[in-house]
Amino acid sequence: MLRFTAVHHHHLRRQLRTFVNARVKWVKDPYLDTAVEKEKNLKPLLSLKNLILSHPSKSLPLNTISPLKPQLNLPISALKFIQNYPFVFKTFRPPIPLSTLHVKVTPSAESLHNDETLLLNLSHYRKDLAQRLGKLLMLTRAHRLPFYVVDKFKFDLGLPHDYLLSFLPEFPEYFQICQMGFKDSNGCEVFGLELVKWRKDLAVSAMEKRVESEDFAGGKRVHIRYSMKFPRGFDLQKKVRNWVEEWQNLPYISPYEDAFHLAPNSDQAEKWTVGVIHELLSLLVSKKTERENIYCLGDYLGFGIRFRKALVHHPGMFYLSNKIRTHTIVLREAFNKNILAEKHPLMRMRYKYMSLMNKVLRRGVPINAGALRHRKRLASLKESNRSGTEKRMRQVKSVETKED
Repeated sequence: MLRFTAVHHHHLRRQLRTFVNARVKWVKDPYLDTAVEKEKNLKPLLSLKNLILSHPSKSLPLNTISPLKPQLNLPISALKFIQNYPFVFKTFRPPIPLSTLHVKVTPSAESLHNDETLLLNLSHYRKDLAQRLGKLLMLTRAHRLPFYVVDKFKFDLGLPHDYLLSFLPEFPEYFQICQMGFKDSNGCEVFGLELVKWRKDLAVSAMEKRVESEDFAGGKRVHIRYSMKFPRGFDLQKKVRNWVEEWQNLPYISPYEDAFHLAPNSDQAEKWTVGVIHELLSLLVSKKTERENIYCLGDYLGFGIRFRKALVHHPGMFYLSNKIRTHTIVLREAFNKNILAEKHPLMRMRYKYMSLMNKVLRRGVPINAGALRHRKRLASLKESNRSGTEKRMRQVKSVETKED
């Protein structure tokens, strides 16, 4: 239902409508589910690849990898995981008596790794990464985050796995390590990452950049409206559609402003909250992240359940996918069906890894696993149709026999 509240603000009487107890139906979006599912096991695969290539011999004994299953987030046993990706990993036995099974990466995967290393070392790539990490810190009131929160977004931002040593020292004008002023559950001091100084040039949101070239009315920026995309079969209740339309016309507050002074249940506060989530997802190379990561950031920033409500109230902006054993929040506007509209260079590299992951051997010939699954589905469908036809023919013959 919609609730109306009258308040006075700056001597102006305003009517604030708040979205309370509204039932917004979740509708499956097969395209965005596919976008999420394509990255299944990519993160543990890259972790394992980096581990193997960090060793001087560029190989590791299987019995060294297997105990690291929890740290690598492998969904199955190390051997089975490795065998699932024959175009990324290869097992072998060194020419030494009684040697154990070892693992190395394939030449194709190593070549991709070398290209990725070149990309990660490009100065403009590293500056882009520093700016996006800086903008993440600027979303906070104190311009700092504990490392346990930063690490939640490490993969989605594109930070190196050892960013503390290999990346941060390169940007002393941006970042410094700080004490957060509280202790963890073990009584240890919590450390975090702090922005050295506010950077006004970075305090421009993705939404503001989008309208920079638009016309101005009377010297004042027109209302910034969010893009809304709904999957086929989705239908908002009329009263909710009306609320969304009026909500869109509310003034836009930058996510880089502190608007905690607003009444937390007001529409204006929700529009600011949505802006913070939108900007967060815009900073990520994949334009999506696990829901728990967003909740973790929201809880630390003091939004409480407001992040949760915003995600539920605006399915035209944020899609919740239940694929790959987790809940993923996807920024709808960033995708054309299941493809990123604008691919970050790192995502282009990751898509190449996904292509290798998708290849399997069949009778010694490499084929695409997706194509193989599609053929199996078609064969199953044909068999089902054939069985159905045969069954109908038997029923017709049975009826004809009884008539005779």
